[in-house]
Amino acid sequence: MRVKTRLCEMQHKEIVNLKDGSVLGYADDLLISTETAQVESLIVCGRPRLFGLFGRQPDLVIPWDSIQTIGEDAILVSVASLPAQAPPKRAFSWKKWREFWGA
Repeated sequence: MRVKTRLCEMQHKEIVNLKDGSVLGYADDLLISTETAQVESLIVCGRPRLFGLFGRQPDLVIPWDSIQTIGEDAILVSVASLPAQAPPKRAFSWKKWREFWGA
């Protein structure tokens, strides 16, 4: 029996790695191939560092074929190590900061 699920439903399910039992987070985005129109991977956005003031940790990219089960409450994956994508770098400028505060 084929069961359908939506991304908004998947965003409320914890992603658990079966290799070490760690909770990786929640699915924030999907990577879809425009050539084959198939889902290639789930993306878990990196956690913010100090409320986002020091940027974010790298995003986790979970290949679609690593997913073992999509259950009611969790998504079970089996991966030894995950490739990470670094968030885009933003140049910090004291000039922009001073302009923001009117100094």
